[in-house]
Amino acid sequence: MPKRIKVEELPEFDAAPYLEDEASIAAFLTDILDTNDASLLASALGDIARARGMTEIARSAGITREALYRALRPGSAPRFDTVSRVCGALGVRLVAMPVQG
Repeated sequence: MPKRIKVEELPEFDAAPYLEDEASIAAFLTDILDTNDASLLASALGDIARARGMTEIARSAGITREALYRALRPGSAPRFDTVSRVCGALGVRLVAMPVQG
């Protein structure tokens, strides 16, 4: 009989180590944006900022490090201004495209 895996015993997934370049970051953000979940977007931007270095991203975005952590924690709902500044600091931009299908 196969061993059963208990979901609560699995380690929490951390995307940050896989966000190595602009292409992987753009693909990650595109998939996140497809969910239409603002809290998930905030969390994903937090993953990317951690991959790049929170202190440097905060400085580039003109936000304190502590405020950046608060704004991008899972379950948060940052203002669009914050999302826009963080995206600029990360070197990415959000792009509108027509819905296909």
